[in-house]
Amino acid sequence: MTDANVQIKETVDGNDVVLFMKGTSEMPQCGFSSKVAGVLNYMGVQYKDVNVLADEGIRSGIKEFSDWPTIPQLYVKGEFVGGCDIITEMTLSGELDTLLEQNGVSFDKDAANKIREHNS
Repeated sequence: MTDANVQIKETVDGNDVVLFMKGTSEMPQCGFSSKVAGVLNYMGVQYKDVNVLADEGIRSGIKEFSDWPTIPQLYVKGEFVGGCDIITEMTLSGELDTLLEQNGVSFDKDAANKIREHNS
């Protein structure tokens, strides 16, 4: 295992929710990362953001780790959930709510409902 893989695994295992993204939760540096961080922020999900632009080893390593070619990547309780399109679909269908609830991750259900109302 490379140092990047060890670091990724420790981050994923050590945090309930992790978003590997371009930029940070406060300052996303791509539209897809901004969209996922925006959903999580709006829903009040506490998560660890990892800026892949700050470390090339992490940026390339996360793609190998998940066997997923794009960033952002969301992990909940150590499991890879998906990228921007998947998180968007899960948010709109209510599947993200269910996943968070099943894993004991707190979030604002009213905010999640507002997202769905706004996009219906």
